[in-house]
Amino acid sequence: MAKKVVVLYGGLSTEREVSLRSGKAVYDALQGKDFQTTLIDVDRDIMQKLKEVNPDVAFIALHGRYGEDGCIQGVLEMLNIPYTGPGVMASSIAMNKIMTKKLLAFEGIPTPGFIVLNGNEGTAASLAENILSKLQPPLVIKAANQGSSIGVYFAFNNTDVISGLEECLKYDQEILVEQYVKGRELTVSIIGSSNPVALPTLEILSSSGVYDYHAKYTAGASSHFVADLPEETDARIKELAVKTYQAVGCTGLSRVDFLLDETGQPFVLEVNTSPGMTATSLFPDAAKAMGLSFPDLIEKLISFALENH
Repeated sequence: MAKKVVVLYGGLSTEREVSLRSGKAVYDALQGKDFQTTLIDVDRDIMQKLKEVNPDVAFIALHGRYGEDGCIQGVLEMLNIPYTGPGVMASSIAMNKIMTKKLLAFEGIPTPGFIVLNGNEGTAASLAENILSKLQPPLVIKAANQGSSIGVYFAFNNTDVISGLEECLKYDQEILVEQYVKGRELTVSIIGSSNPVALPTLEILSSSGVYDYHAKYTAGASSHFVADLPEETDARIKELAVKTYQAVGCTGLSRVDFLLDETGQPFVLEVNTSPGMTATSLFPDAAKAMGLSFPDLIEKLISFALENH
């Protein structure tokens, strides 16, 4: 008998629109597979909806708060429903950029220099003064608990630092400030649990020079392709990606984002435990580059979920 799969999408975060696209793409990909598939738009009645469907497994196509921060994972654990992607703890760590950075530093994984601020400790102007006493532009200012480059601002001068803080504080009181690293934007998608496999390294180019929300989700605003790297550099990046994946405690799937500076030094930026599954998304294209079609990728991720349960 065909297993019942629920695709969880939509949700309550600022990334809802992206999630709707990811979920629909996953749902469509499963139509040719031997599953009974149902789409559920996640809201505060999600427990009741899941009890009514009583699925064998859940595919999490949610992005942002409540969807990839351990919340929905906890709900599924309570209901004893297997699900795709990392568990509660790994999801929670990866969603919080500050916790991720602290873990990377603890593990000795190279990551750009950073400081942490709390918006309750002063005005944007006073916080900016604090930043500039420790780091100098260019900087990247990030709201700690957002994804899809929402709440991320580049500061190339002192005035930018204040305006970037003002914007970030609209999303979160926890703020991460990173030293900007000029270099190539790379990403490594990983699948598996006990023996994680790194998919081909992709390089990202955006028309604006910044891989922001617009570049990520607007057709033609960015391009990505298998990175042309020296074999030794590519191996080092994949090694760091797997080390990061395991340090965070990821299972099933995740994506690790990098910058490769002009000297060839890779820096880990962050971990995405629920990567996009849209037509312009990186994760499906990395799988495609190693000969795995999108429907087969989705089926494999569901298999991992059932095996890990």
